Amino acid sequence: MSNMILGKHEAEWHRQVPITADLQALKEICWINPGYVPVSQAVLDSPLSMADIRDASDRLARFAPYLMEVFPETAATGGILESPLRRIDRMQAALERAYGCTIPGSLWLKMDSHLAISGSIKARGGIYEVLKTAEDIALRHGLPKPGDDYRVLAEDRFRQLFSQYEIAVGSTGNLGLSIGIMSAALGFRVTVHMSADARQWKKDLLRQKGVQVVEYAADYSVAITQGRKLALQNPMCIFIDDENSQTLFLGYAVAALRLAEQLRREDIPVDAQHPLFVYLPCGVGGGPGGVAFGLKMVFGDHVHAFFAEPTHASCMVLGMATRLHQAVSVQDFGIDSKTVADGLAVGRPSGFVGRLMEPFLSGCYTLSDERMFRMLAQLVDTEDIRLEPSALAGMWGPVLSARDPAFAGYIARHGLQAAMPRANHIVWATGGSMVPRAELDSYYQKGKSLS
Repeated sequence: MSNMILGKHEAEWHRQVPITADLQALKEICWINPGYVPVSQAVLDSPLSMADIRDASDRLARFAPYLMEVFPETAATGGILESPLRRIDRMQAALERAYGCTIPGSLWLKMDSHLAISGSIKARGGIYEVLKTAEDIALRHGLPKPGDDYRVLAEDRFRQLFSQYEIAVGSTGNLGLSIGIMSAALGFRVTVHMSADARQWKKDLLRQKGVQVVEYAADYSVAITQGRKLALQNPMCIFIDDENSQTLFLGYAVAALRLAEQLRREDIPVDAQHPLFVYLPCGVGGGPGGVAFGLKMVFGDHVHAFFAEPTHASCMVLGMATRLHQAVSVQDFGIDSKTVADGLAVGRPSGFVGRLMEPFLSGCYTLSDERMFRMLAQLVDTEDIRLEPSALAGMWGPVLSARDPAFAGYIARHGLQAAMPRANHIVWATGGSMVPRAELDSYYQKGKSLS
């Protein structure tokens, strides 16, 4: 008799959703989303729109003078949080040699790993939600006045106002950094509920910033559940919910507008003859979901977004393939969610993101920790770029585009074969610049030992 999982026999799950067997076996898979439809159809049921993304972008522009005032490292970009886009030809050649394939088109790295203030993709959504929260509170108190430069928010009167409120968040690490650093700078009291897999240096840094860190021996799902429960007991506490926040999601989505400008400056078209493939490391789903949604709003059917997950924490592909979303966890299927990719060590996906992205997402794939380590070392050797392991999850996508049968079927189904030599592949590097050098070196040595 097979095991029972969520009311069905394990064998029945394997018949109805065959990919569940491979996920349980911790195999690397490539799953093409059967719910994907043209953008013109997908937007009909979407709760969010391009107007919402532009509103978020405008708000960030209002805060740019404040960010320059409080975080001088943002001055070079005029207070706009943005990361470089870098072509990585040597890494492309190394991948082709290592895996015996030819990656069609050009390979690029979107370096959210080097975003100012908190050094990860979470700076986009996390900092945006804190800024919006601060603006909402200030406006309720008749501040700032119309026409005020937002640098006034650095004044003591605003810090005193914000100190009456608490901000809380559950995190595996990087979201906690962005929320904690930004909230503390504004004057909020801050609590970050951190899962067992969060790195010690992240906890130490937050405490240095005056943030209260609550540690859990369990995974992200427990940390966020407990954090949410405690926040509800305090009427002056705002809980930033990575599983369900539309504000976070829109902060991430602004990246698409910025990327469009970067591609324009590089004279890179995105159209039927020049498809764009984007590979996004995925944990609970908010960051990659927001970015992918924004890209679909900007580039329509000419962009193809894929989520990348560790084999031991394949929660989003499990949620989307079973269509159970947040009602299923990897632990239900005996998968432990333990991975070196701490930012992706999530057992239960965001139902909000999974449902919203059902018609927009091209697919998901999984990869092993060992593969992330090997590619991490390759990136150092070829491009002298050091990232945390989770940021390498996207690097496997371009290889799959060249050699995976499921990916080849996707390309054929969408009539992209002739255009692939002119394709551009963007690997979204989600974190790494704030990792202590000794830890980066240990990651590199691990990767070299596996090569």
